[in-house]
Amino acid sequence: MQPEENCDVLVVGGGPAGSTIAALLAREGRQVVLLEKEHHPRFHIGESLLPGNVALFDQLGVRDEVEKIGMPKYGIEFVPPDLDYCSYVDFAEGWDPSKSSAWQVRRSELDELLFRHAARSGAQALEGAKVTQVAFDKEGANVEARLDSGEARRWRARFVVDATGRDTLLANQFKCKQKNKAHNSTALFGHFRGARRLQGKREGNISICWFEHGWFWFIPLADGTTSVGAVCWAYYLKARDKPLKDYFFDTIALCPELHDRLKHATLVDDQVHATGNFSYSSTHATGERYLMVGDAFTFIDPMFSSGVFLAMQSAFDGAQLVATALDEPKRLPAARAAFEKRVRVGPRDYSWFIYRVTNPTIRDMFMHPQNVFKVKQGLMSLLAADIHHGPAYRASLTMFKFLYYVVSVTNWRRTYAGWKRHRFNIRDMGPLKGETVMKAE
Repeated sequence: MQPEENCDVLVVGGGPAGSTIAALLAREGRQVVLLEKEHHPRFHIGESLLPGNVALFDQLGVRDEVEKIGMPKYGIEFVPPDLDYCSYVDFAEGWDPSKSSAWQVRRSELDELLFRHAARSGAQALEGAKVTQVAFDKEGANVEARLDSGEARRWRARFVVDATGRDTLLANQFKCKQKNKAHNSTALFGHFRGARRLQGKREGNISICWFEHGWFWFIPLADGTTSVGAVCWAYYLKARDKPLKDYFFDTIALCPELHDRLKHATLVDDQVHATGNFSYSSTHATGERYLMVGDAFTFIDPMFSSGVFLAMQSAFDGAQLVATALDEPKRLPAARAAFEKRVRVGPRDYSWFIYRVTNPTIRDMFMHPQNVFKVKQGLMSLLAADIHHGPAYRASLTMFKFLYYVVSVTNWRRTYAGWKRHRFNIRDMGPLKGETVMKAE
């Protein structure tokens, strides 16, 4: 056991949230330790960024680096299961036309880029360091970690930031993590070479393809590969009766358009991955000496590619909270209340749509986007992650919901049938067998 080291802030987790907040705090001259249990580059899903990320990359000073590894993305394609045409929307149609594009990126590359940037910004960044214990007291926390070498390290930190993603270190420790019963989903995914893509400017757009048991993502990457995944209800993956690879290809066959795009493609490294227990949230995100950011606080269905944006935005907001805790502790209660409110805005806005996206009414509104009462501008601002735009955005989003409820009441039989189907789909199926990355048998 090495002697205890001192730091102002200890950040657990070297993904987008952890690396972002570590860089911001280190630039202020604070002693920051950033611990990542794995070694970069490491595999991670969630490759689609949103225009809202661009301003955050600008503020970090890494935009040019991200652009070099990214595939330009200008909008979204929606592929229905029962129509012979697709719908296309562009981010530039939102309230802020300047938020018109983002990128598709390999997360292994993006996460390493942000981690190295945190180190260059002054954080002590360690890889292969798994935190084994966090013990809080009135003055801070004692943190223990074990390195890959077997060496044990200890830190005395004035403040701890949990950015452990779906490991949810502190939420598990405090037993404040709650599974989202309104959206019980699982996922199968892999990468392909040789997939047929959209043409021209739309080549890098994400495609969202509905099918009977959920929806697919189709994300073109800059190196020529394409990320393809099926987010499906838990009952569907629990019913698997064959090797994972075969089940994945059978699932793809349920979506004719996607199947056609992949008919000449090959699966990279012959690997298919599976994961479950998608959506959850913690009862709180802050404490006197700690903060949970990104997926360590909440995780929602990835349909609108909000994950990296919400993680980084919570890191920017969290950096201000940490500064208040360290420099102006008397203001901390008010700062915590403001952060708790703000950190829920994005997940709440996205979740309202996600819970209803398989409903025929919402699907019709996505497939036939109209701009009555500026509702399309509100929707596109949401999809571009311009969620703090102001009153105009909030009013148009509220009007979208109002129109949805009017149409739902008008078509009440269809609405009731969709509600019953959703209740059936989200029933608890118990733990998913093999709920980790699995190589195709």
